[in-house]
Amino acid sequence: MTSRQEQFGGEEAPPAHLQLDLDKLALWLGPRLSGMGGNLSATKFKGGQSNPTYRLTGPAGSYVLRRKPPGKLVASAHRIDREYRILSGLATSDIPVPTPRLYCDDREVIGSEFYIVDHVPGRIFWEADMQGVPPADRAAIYDDMNRILARLHDLDPAAIGLGDLAREGGYAARNLRQWSTLYAEAEIAPIADMRWLMEMLSRHIPQGAGERFIHGDYGLYNLIIHPVEPRVVAVLDWEMATVGDPLVDLAHHLRAWWDLPDSGLAATSLVGLDLPSLGIPAMDDYVQRYCARRRIAVPDMGWYLAYAQFRYAAMVQGILKRAQDGSASSRVMVHSQDRVIRIAAMARRSLETLIH
Repeated sequence: MTSRQEQFGGEEAPPAHLQLDLDKLALWLGPRLSGMGGNLSATKFKGGQSNPTYRLTGPAGSYVLRRKPPGKLVASAHRIDREYRILSGLATSDIPVPTPRLYCDDREVIGSEFYIVDHVPGRIFWEADMQGVPPADRAAIYDDMNRILARLHDLDPAAIGLGDLAREGGYAARNLRQWSTLYAEAEIAPIADMRWLMEMLSRHIPQGAGERFIHGDYGLYNLIIHPVEPRVVAVLDWEMATVGDPLVDLAHHLRAWWDLPDSGLAATSLVGLDLPSLGIPAMDDYVQRYCARRRIAVPDMGWYLAYAQFRYAAMVQGILKRAQDGSASSRVMVHSQDRVIRIAAMARRSLETLIH
């Protein structure tokens, strides 16, 4: 059976609906990026379901191009202009990100807005157990992943020009409303548990622990690991980054520890694995390490885990909707409607345990 690493790691020729007009792109790049005005080639990174991302190679070397997908898009999604602004701000911080180079809002060039960043060599692991990696290296990579998330959540957005990224206060309620709306727009068939969660999560929103800079989908699959060393060299996919409750971000980041194991390619789950032998910490230990780094008390994560599970179900539903509409960027659809139903049921159990 094909693994997630085989399916999503590496690059491929872009499918027909995602091919780039390289001649037109070269004309635009020529006066803006030295050595990239001709003789361009492009491959598409296989992973990812949201914004198609390419390695663009020319006489000056390799860069990465990230674009909005073609076709009708869900309102408020695929804000790559905002993502580029976030990358530009973070590039002045100690959070490792690819260096941003150019943003283009002229749809005539390749058919949609896009941006260009430096290509960062390294490894991306699509499986949470990181098969083939020595336990000591796994432990070091997980620790560095933890360190960077804690550092990100302590970052002052105003210090890097991103203080106005979101309205101050009320993030959890606002984010819940946003994802409830996105889910409703993407719903293919009614799911009673999702409707129940939208109501009950809103009734039990916690006070929160203050609002900080958050990533939105921080996970091993969105990190570039040094080619040979066990450390993170770049954090990717800042589309959902904002100023908000860091515990929402943390709960979503913990997905590998709570996600449903899947016999196909949809899940990268640590459930049922012998974590000590792999060099991977238990979820509670990982949370404690994060809290120690931030010098905060270990919180009750009940509502946050339930909400992370609801939001993940809504994300999967959005992927399914894009596939139905023909605008999904990945060449393979690994999710199913049944998976949304099962995740929603898990989220309901998590919340029922908290409120009963």
